[in-house]
Amino acid sequence: QVLDFENESAEYAGTEFAYGCASGSDALLLALMSAGVCMEDYVITTPFTFFATGGAIARLGAIPIFIDIDPRSYNMDTEQLQKLMNGDHHALRLHNIKPQDIKAIIPVHLYGQISGMDTIMEIAKEHGLIVIEDSAQSMGALFNAQQSGSIGDFGCYSFFPSKNLGAYGDGGMVVCHDAVYADRVDIMRKHGAKPKYHHKVVGFNSRLDTIQAAVLSVKLKYLDEWAAQRRANALIYNELFEDAGINFQSEKDSDLNNIPDNKILCPIEVNGHKDGVFQHVYHQYVIRSKKRDLIQDAFKSEGIGHSVYYPIPLHEQECFQYLNYKPEDCLNAHLASKEVIALPMFPELTKQQMEKVVSVVSGAIN
Repeated sequence: QVLDFENESAEYAGTEFAYGCASGSDALLLALMSAGVCMEDYVITTPFTFFATGGAIARLGAIPIFIDIDPRSYNMDTEQLQKLMNGDHHALRLHNIKPQDIKAIIPVHLYGQISGMDTIMEIAKEHGLIVIEDSAQSMGALFNAQQSGSIGDFGCYSFFPSKNLGAYGDGGMVVCHDAVYADRVDIMRKHGAKPKYHHKVVGFNSRLDTIQAAVLSVKLKYLDEWAAQRRANALIYNELFEDAGINFQSEKDSDLNNIPDNKILCPIEVNGHKDGVFQHVYHQYVIRSKKRDLIQDAFKSEGIGHSVYYPIPLHEQECFQYLNYKPEDCLNAHLASKEVIALPMFPELTKQQMEKVVSVVSGAIN
């Protein structure tokens, strides 16, 4: 069942290889190890993500370089990335390094929307960077008709139960095109052994359990259908917020950090959705509001599920204080963390339920 699901996942992703592992966190670690990232290597990523992204880098003794986010998508700001690799960015001075000292980049496809991978891959190719896609929240999303996880050197998925493709427990997957990288992933997840009991490198134990693979194999057949329903629900949310007169819209990105108190910002699909060539899969439907705390209180009183992803960006976490980042070094991430809130989002969500959510949000901010 594990091998069957790996083959099905590779076919779905459009990659040559797919290897199951114990979690999305392990998938990131396996990809980094297989890419040869080790002590004191520098790896670029975003601070606006689940801890596993930065944690995987730090666990290897490597050093995360945090790049601020685009306030429209909450993904890595590719203009900031370009400045960094051109040698004109405060992070280089903070770490006292040059662009050529950087080994890899982990773009995070947050909330189900793929980062600007055309620009990222162009920059990576120019500077010899290894690209590891954190696709934990975006399996099934498309960028220029390519599946999330299939564009870089590695793609990392999570099958945690809350994900769009959730297991009956934990699970993860690494996908890639390159046979050498694939072989390393396979070896690393088996304590570095090939053949069994013969260890040329030190790996660790990270299995995808058979029961998880069996469950996921069945559910994978429905993933595109579920993604389509999530997208349909997102469009209904957008229309309902528009009808309620509280959706803030502006042509200037600078305005997105200054949303009026009586408005909310709905998710923005930065790449559009032209004939399915670009596709956001809405792992989360995240709005932004100056009155987030009031919205949370209203949700709690009405028994409506919600969460904040993420209240503290990585560059402000206590365990990364040694990197000497200040909140304003990634200002967009800092400001977004004070205002974002995820609304109920799942394929079976009804319009009546969404109307209730919108009514509660509207009442909380007015």
